Amino acid sequence: MSTQLHITNGDSFTQRLKTLPFKGDIITWREMLCEGKTETNVGSESFWKTRFEYLHKHYNVSKSWFIEKTLKEYRSLCNHKQQDEIILWFEYDLFCQINMIAVLSWLKMHRRDAQISLVCSGDEDGTDKMYGLCDVDDEKLQTLYNKRVFLTQDDIEFADYIWQLYCSDNPIRLENMSDFEHYHFDYLSEAIKVHLKRFPSVRNGLNELENRILTLSVEHKPKNKKALINTLLSNQGYYGYGDTQFERMITSIKPLFSTFNPVRLSKKGKEIMEGKTSFYSQIRDNESYLGGALKYNFLFNDESGRILKL
Repeated sequence: MSTQLHITNGDSFTQRLKTLPFKGDIITWREMLCEGKTETNVGSESFWKTRFEYLHKHYNVSKSWFIEKTLKEYRSLCNHKQQDEIILWFEYDLFCQINMIAVLSWLKMHRRDAQISLVCSGDEDGTDKMYGLCDVDDEKLQTLYNKRVFLTQDDIEFADYIWQLYCSDNPIRLENMSDFEHYHFDYLSEAIKVHLKRFPSVRNGLNELENRILTLSVEHKPKNKKALINTLLSNQGYYGYGDTQFERMITSIKPLFSTFNPVRLSKKGKEIMEGKTSFYSQIRDNESYLGGALKYNFLFNDESGRILKL
């Protein structure tokens, strides 16, 4: 009889999965590899060192928390060597898709014999409304599980290749990838497009989401920062970011606001939103990484949809 191991995209879904009649152990992948510097060798000492340094510096993650929540779970994954089938539960968004390809890169190296399958939620009713795993009912989860995709060796090699490109110092190679439709990843192509829009725009030095923060601030006139973050959470499309990520992003463009009670743009903020001037020189730093690439070494041209190297 075959045995199963489930790898989930986060704690809330792990708790949900435990209430359902699925067999097998559950590992929670507690990382957000869509942000900060990444290295190709998932699980290595230098990989975790790089990740801890980033999370500690920018999100105040303590060493004890990191060891307890992330490393212990990773070591548990390393110790699960017997299962015949490994089932990945990930969602459509950038946050999940980057974690997913990193996990697949690790599995390619360390679990060559296991059958790997993927349960991925997204456009579940053909209406273009996207659903997370926690948004669907138990019956729908069972259906998603029954229809899970068994990945081929080619699929796993492809995911690993995309991960290598994501970790490289130049996103242009990733931009040139075009044969996503030949593999069993329905949402990876869209996630990569969204990733490339995180580089600063030629127009005003802010990326797509930073520009969206300004636009929503004007359109929705939120009464405070919390209301702005809630607006962003429900209007972010394919990113899959959490409130702490938006909090940090708002802080990085703070000079573009005159007040947060209520949320109002400064004169400079309005000029930048309208593309009359650029914020690039003020926001630029030499330590912001997206995967393996320095964020401010590249620009995204909205008109051509292409990345330019500076």
